Amino acid sequence: MSNDNATNTAGGHPSATPEQFAKDFAAMRSAISSVVVGQERVVEELLVAALARGHVLLEGVPGLGKTRLVHTFADVSSLDFSRIQFTPDLMPADVTGTNVFIEAAAQSRFEFQPGPVFTNVLLADEINRATPKTQSALLEAMQERAVTVAGKRYPLDEPFMVLATQNPLEMEGTYPLPEAQLDRFLFKVVIPRPDAATLQRILIVTTGTTEAQASAVVDKGRLLTLQAMLRAVPIAEAAIAYVVRLVEATHAHPLVRLGASPRGAQAITLAAKGYALAAGRPNVEFEDLRRAALPALRHRLLLSFEAEVEGMTPDQVLGQILEQVDKGR
Repeated sequence: MSNDNATNTAGGHPSATPEQFAKDFAAMRSAISSVVVGQERVVEELLVAALARGHVLLEGVPGLGKTRLVHTFADVSSLDFSRIQFTPDLMPADVTGTNVFIEAAAQSRFEFQPGPVFTNVLLADEINRATPKTQSALLEAMQERAVTVAGKRYPLDEPFMVLATQNPLEMEGTYPLPEAQLDRFLFKVVIPRPDAATLQRILIVTTGTTEAQASAVVDKGRLLTLQAMLRAVPIAEAAIAYVVRLVEATHAHPLVRLGASPRGAQAITLAAKGYALAAGRPNVEFEDLRRAALPALRHRLLLSFEAEVEGMTPDQVLGQILEQVDKGR
């Protein structure tokens, strides 16, 4: 990869070196972490996915700051933000927009009114509370970065990212996401409950007279430049072969009923490039691939009945698979 300062066409920004990428990444991570306390791993995974042009499924119990995290990311990145509260009565048109009849003296007409999906960062809050028909309204937007209404295609602005949340506990009245939609999320990020020390820091930051606010660290053009740079990172054949063995091993494991798809392999590869650049390196190492494996694959596995009876989680099974593949290197 070239480290010169040639101009990148994205937003007219100069192309970044790995060191500059790492500097921008650290600045965004620090700005978000000043508002979202004690979730450094979560923040890092969100940024890696965003710079890989991926969508993220955020899972955690209520009160862990999922909405605050997404809003702060949009502020730090100078991106437009929209939020949809998914409910059982939400209709597809409430997401994508619809044609509205405009009555005028000169000429009456139908005019397209864009929905909240026409933004840069879309927070799909409690996505599993909407019906499958409404959930599917996001499929085209997530994959094609466009929506079709009444036979006409409307492209979405770049960058575009869906950050969806779901509560793992309250399953009554919910509609689990189908595998086809889960597969469109680059990462599934699990937000843990804070420990006592972190909870103390949260109370200090959030219960004072002023509320912490994050200012913009990069602009939209710069973010597009960083996304383009991530795609350009070279990856060795040995690393590609490692990803292939890892994904193939998910299909061969006795506790897995359905293994990861090719999109899972793509997710690991792209995220590993992000981890490499975040560390200031112009090439991918095996440790980058291992760091990407859990968030990239945990939502792409269907465990067997035996695994569910034993109380196994996808992360535990993936730990076994990683250990097995590493021994075979």
